[in-house]
Amino acid sequence: MLNINKSYVTDKNKRLIAVQIDIKTFEKIEQVLEDHALGKLIEENIASENLTLNDAKAYYKNLRK
Repeated sequence: MLNINKSYVTDKNKRLIAVQIDIKTFEKIEQVLEDHALGKLIEENIASENLTLNDAKAYYKNLRK
């Protein structure tokens, strides 16, 4: 698990309003979220929507015309 060093930001009434993390940690979190979302997208891909190799070749050949 990623150890996240954080600083809390409070308002004048000492209520927590935000958290600050260093940019390196933020970038790691961002990458994990993007990877997770991409993985979910790949899992949700319906196999019947995929082209066969020959169909893909024909499709791209027709695009060049």
